[in-house]
Amino acid sequence: MTTNTNNPTIILIAGHWLGAWAWDEVVEHLTAAGRRAIPMTLPGLDATDPERASRTLDDQAAAIEQVAASEEHPVVIVAHSGANAPVSLVLDHHPELVRRVVWVDSGPAAPGSVFAPDRADELPLPPFEALAEQASLDGLSTHDLERFRARAVPEPGPVLRQPVELSNDARLQVPTTLVCCSIPSAQVRELADAGHPMFAEVANLQHLDLVDLPTGHWPMWSRPQDLAQVLAAAATSRVG
Repeated sequence: MTTNTNNPTIILIAGHWLGAWAWDEVVEHLTAAGRRAIPMTLPGLDATDPERASRTLDDQAAAIEQVAASEEHPVVIVAHSGANAPVSLVLDHHPELVRRVVWVDSGPAAPGSVFAPDRADELPLPPFEALAEQASLDGLSTHDLERFRARAVPEPGPVLRQPVELSNDARLQVPTTLVCCSIPSAQVRELADAGHPMFAEVANLQHLDLVDLPTGHWPMWSRPQDLAQVLAAAATSRVG
């Protein structure tokens, strides 16, 4: 299937512990709407990879860059949660490959940020009671949680320990959409304006749209059709 500038390829990247499978329902809706979507399993999150635990953040960014560069036109990259680290590197290395970046209940990583600098080993999916203290599980069914537990892959230690080194201000010029789920857009703006570390980079973005999609931290499961509609609209939205 060929694409054009009016129907760009959408690359879908889920956060920690997740692979391409996390987007199955969203891809169905995007495909039905005539959109080309490529869900990715990043290096380190393929359970069949014998070298999985040694994969790095650079490996993940390189894999995304390879897929983006293989497309005829600039792509739309959708980054959920912890996928913000490798995608921020991609924007820093090759902003010309990206037509728009969509952060799903996430945002661009700040220069020098690191998820877990003292983490010596990989990070498995924690108990849901602990996870719920860090991210909203609103909207997830028992089936969703069971599938999450069954298919989750531990996040590699090297990915967690590597700082996100950014130096190219052109990344801030890439048109950006923030899909605000567990934190409403008004609060995101307040946090960005206040210089909160999680949202400090948002205040520096030159072309920013915010979209509210109220639900928990995993909208690809709790509101897949609605999320697909938001992504399809963002993919073809114009700057200005």
